[in-house]
Amino acid sequence: MGDRVVMPFNVACGFCKNCLGGFTGFCITVNPGFAGGAYGYVAMGPYPGGQAEYLRVPFADFNCLSLPAGKDHEADFAMLADIFPTGYHGAELAGVKPGESVAVFGAGPVGLMAAYSCLVRGAAEVYSVDHVKERLQKAAEIGAIPINYDEADPVQQIKERRRGQGVDKGIDAVGYQATKAGSSAVGGQQDEAPNIVLNQLIEVVSPTGALGIPGLYVPSDPGGVDESAKRGALSINFGRLFEKGLRLGTGQCNVKRYNAHLRDLIIAGRARPSFVVSHEVSLAEAPDAYRKFDQRVEGYTKVILHP
Repeated sequence: MGDRVVMPFNVACGFCKNCLGGFTGFCITVNPGFAGGAYGYVAMGPYPGGQAEYLRVPFADFNCLSLPAGKDHEADFAMLADIFPTGYHGAELAGVKPGESVAVFGAGPVGLMAAYSCLVRGAAEVYSVDHVKERLQKAAEIGAIPINYDEADPVQQIKERRRGQGVDKGIDAVGYQATKAGSSAVGGQQDEAPNIVLNQLIEVVSPTGALGIPGLYVPSDPGGVDESAKRGALSINFGRLFEKGLRLGTGQCNVKRYNAHLRDLIIAGRARPSFVVSHEVSLAEAPDAYRKFDQRVEGYTKVILHP
């Protein structure tokens, strides 16, 4: 029996300038001509996806994170491959500190991990914005305040709860596939508005606050809602951003920067990211699980696949 390990979704060399600086999501070795490599992602290198029975691990000595022997915390450790570090990355990009208030837009797996990470970091109030019932229920279970954007403008809902004030920090865990209020909450065709979350964050975060944006934005979207969106050129209220003195951080998660720290929080009983897992199924059942997750049915929030 070999070592028990978990790997990031990133593939990184460990010795280039970016890796040495802790920016393993932007490795300049593993995917020539592009800053960053990842499993099973378009333009991110020749690395087939990690949802398989066996996985090739380039630069394994660097990319593998050792775990304690045995089966304890199996579901928690699985979250270290992607969503827990990515959610934590959102909190880090926004600079979330103890006692602060935070609005997290999106309560999918990464959004829930972002809200959870803010709470782990000591945030006093965390608002979780979404419109999928099961996701908002999960947010409430961890102590976040659910905000359903189908019911009213989420910025106004949050400000009403805070007596007209905004929040200290904001996190975009949605990305360019954001949708307008009233869009279907069950997958399929939705009324996309790729800039809506960015502009809502600019409005809801108080002056001199900060935005963390781990939500995905791309330079090319053939299915974009207009010609600008197809080029990844979105209209945001930069004047308002400047007027309020807001800071923002963006980019893919550098998993290796966080995963050892988060592993140790799990071992110590200080973090249980597996709360987000709704189903565990075999690899053969993956296509059906994907379909149900996409359609937001039967409470599917996060699925673990067992080879």
